[in-house]
Amino acid sequence: MNEILKKISDIGIVPVIKLNDARDAAPLAKALCRGGLPCAEVTFRTDACIESIKAMKKECPDMIVGAGTVLTTRQVDEAVEAGAEFIVSPGLNPDVVKYCVNRGITITPGCANPSDIEQAIKYGLEVAKFFPAEASGGIKMIKSMAAPYGNIKFFPTGGINADNITEYLSYDRVICCGGTWMVPSDLINEGKFDEIEILVRKAVKNMFDFKIAHVGINCSTAEEAHSVADSFENIFGFTQNENPSSIFGSTSVEIMKMPFLGEKGHIAISTNFVERAVKHLKVKGVKFNEESAVFRADGSMQAIYFQNEIGGFAIHLVRKPQ
Repeated sequence: MNEILKKISDIGIVPVIKLNDARDAAPLAKALCRGGLPCAEVTFRTDACIESIKAMKKECPDMIVGAGTVLTTRQVDEAVEAGAEFIVSPGLNPDVVKYCVNRGITITPGCANPSDIEQAIKYGLEVAKFFPAEASGGIKMIKSMAAPYGNIKFFPTGGINADNITEYLSYDRVICCGGTWMVPSDLINEGKFDEIEILVRKAVKNMFDFKIAHVGINCSTAEEAHSVADSFENIFGFTQNENPSSIFGSTSVEIMKMPFLGEKGHIAISTNFVERAVKHLKVKGVKFNEESAVFRADGSMQAIYFQNEIGGFAIHLVRKPQ
């Protein structure tokens, strides 16, 4: 994928925005960035689109801003001149797609069937917008279409919400999802950007779904570890599962057979998307021990440790079972 699409994939959720007044663009951009989604698709459904894109890029230069509902090559030119870094269209218009491809402009055209996908491949595209996602069969349809087309990835929008987004993003051929549920028009029109920021934070929290997976206890010897594991089993019924370096008490406690990372032990935090979470947390200032990263056979990251301890505990992210 090109650099813009990689950045969008790292973010995971693209707020799809309709602005009636360009004066709302700057405070909305700040709310999105503060909430953890430094990205937006501003649609050409109103006359405020161009000025809104300009205002967003001026207020938040590092934000990834694109133009949506692009129907003509003239709109492509207007959007790019205003600062748009990607173009999204509801369907696959060959004239618009060819125009963007010839000029090196990132475009994800709407595709709802295999014929559309084949046209996207014909123009050398890496990602297709699947629209309208839910009405066109949802994640099942994406998986069915993806099977014969191994080199295309998807950017679904239309009917995506807090209840189904994780199902979409959990499929490795989906790079991100577009949606409006965290940027409702009524809150924008009423200038309630603090409330929008709260909705954005909830969307991000729901996407990652961080939870404590287990707590690690450092023991000095294997004998001590067995004694501790016996205590958890006798008191709480935590069935033991032993491996060469540790003993798990159920899935809640990992008893290390010798001192491991962390002055007091370690805490594993599970998440739906480890690599995306790493990108997100780095923006918050979290540093990672890159050498500790563990990868699955398919190349996706399974786990990684923070560089610094918290409260004497080493912290690591671990991917939830899919």
